Amino acid sequence: MSLTTRVLIALVAGLGVGVAISSSGNPALQAIPGYLEPLGTMWVNALRMIVVPLVVTAIVIGVNSLPDPRSIGRIGGRALLLALVILASAATFAVVVGPIAMSFLKIDASAAAALRSSAIASSGAAVQNAQKIVGFGQWLVDLVPTNPVKAAADSAMLPLIVFTLLFGLAITRIAADDRAVLMRVMQGVFEASLTLVHWVLLAAPIGVFALTIPLAQRLGLAAAGAVAYYVLVVSVMCIAFMALMYLAAWLIGKQNPRAFARACAPAQAVAFSARSALVTLPAMLEGADDILHLPLPIRSFFLPLAAATFKAGSAVMIPIGVLFMARLYGVDVSAQQLVTIALMTVVTTFSVPGVPGGTIIVMVPVLLAVDLPVAAVGLLLGVDTIPDMFRTGTHVTADMAAATILARFEPAIGGEER
Repeated sequence: MSLTTRVLIALVAGLGVGVAISSSGNPALQAIPGYLEPLGTMWVNALRMIVVPLVVTAIVIGVNSLPDPRSIGRIGGRALLLALVILASAATFAVVVGPIAMSFLKIDASAAAALRSSAIASSGAAVQNAQKIVGFGQWLVDLVPTNPVKAAADSAMLPLIVFTLLFGLAITRIAADDRAVLMRVMQGVFEASLTLVHWVLLAAPIGVFALTIPLAQRLGLAAAGAVAYYVLVVSVMCIAFMALMYLAAWLIGKQNPRAFARACAPAQAVAFSARSALVTLPAMLEGADDILHLPLPIRSFFLPLAAATFKAGSAVMIPIGVLFMARLYGVDVSAQQLVTIALMTVVTTFSVPGVPGGTIIVMVPVLLAVDLPVAAVGLLLGVDTIPDMFRTGTHVTADMAAATILARFEPAIGGEER
């Protein structure tokens, strides 16, 4: 049985067991997820442990594998353009379909009042975190880390990637003998990191099972009525956009749909259980290499960058969340405001932290742009478990689809057989 199959079985089994425990009311059974959750957390920590050495060595090797290091600018430019196209497509899809979907949501006055009270009560932490969001100027300054080791320790992946990219380019300019020594070291660390990845992924079914049971237990029957409808709309729209990404990988990236699905499935399973785009990187790299056979520079340069910065699922979810809150508060959203929502969404997705619930934090500027109360994020944060699972799965699928498209149009660096 393949790893993909075992992970998906573990995911389904965990959901089933968690729901059964939640419904049982048995105190002894209710205690089981508490014993299993640390096991799942250990597995996620093991994935996080590998990310930094894997990203650093992969980027350095990728930069130094290019016939002309200046092509990094071309790949980076095309990657940014492609990311903007995908994010704009996701946001446009959401603002076009979202109002239609929300028009079917009927909320009576008492239910709306209760939901608004819940939103206000839950919003404190989210608002506090939102106040920490920096402006564009500070974000630009923070791209250059004063201490790359601290950036690695803080999981500040984008500054770390900037440093690593510059370090890799610097290596291309040193003496050939010194460069060869450094690259042998980097290659050794990279191979050792891949071995660790293989070991940790072997435990993926156990980790996914241990993580999913507590998630399913906590959900219980909390998502009901209007909230359940919101969760359903976000989930379905994320699935629909993932399907569009499969189509893009097939028609534009020229990848076999079955192969693309096999390459994405392990990373999607990790995304659904861990709800963090960064921890899916090892599984994405393995699928891109073993199944899709993407060129090394695409795997080692683009995928780490995409996992850290490109959040297509957030571009789908943010407009839907804003439209749901507008419906909840009885606010009519004009066509001009829909355009504002779409534009603000594309910009804010680049600042989404790679942690569970990160998208909710950066929604605040979008809510303010259409005169909705910031307290609205509280309710969304409280019911974000299932949307976050589908959102992170969308991140992964879009990143992999973008990688296949970039590889298709980079013949000069695609010397590997695909």
